Amino acid sequence: MTTTNVIRTARTYGRDLAERTLWTFLLAAGGVALAAGPADMFNASLWQTVGAAGIAAVGSLLKGVLARSIGDKNSASTATGV
Repeated sequence: MTTTNVIRTARTYGRDLAERTLWTFLLAAGGVALAAGPADMFNASLWQTVGAAGIAAVGSLLKGVLARSIGDKNSASTATGV
């Protein structure tokens, strides 16, 4: 494996993991805001919503880091071949 390949695979993994973490944060924040807003299922402040989304994003980040040892080295997925 050449240096170029190592950099390319690290960049691919990093971009994949960053995208998964960001989308997890955005979707969790949207879900909490939707549940707290129109449905009024519970009362959540802006910071509680951001905190809940942050916890979900950190979980996604840790899962992606752990997945590197389980699945494909170039992906943040635990599924092989992804």
